Amino acid sequence: MVAAKKAPWKKPAPKKAGKPRHLTPAQKATAKRAAAKAGRPYPNLVDNMRVASKGKKA
Repeated sequence: MVAAKKAPWKKPAPKKAGKPRHLTPAQKATAKRAAAKAGRPYPNLVDNMRVASKGKKA
């Protein structure tokens, strides 16, 4: 049986995360579009995390 993953807001911050990085204006726009598509007035943590992780992989 697979254990359910904890929600990001229930996990402690990583100890060795390195320097905090800000989203670029393009990433912010992408997160805002995702939020609007989901019916939210502004992006939430999950929208921001999704956009930030796509930037690392590309």
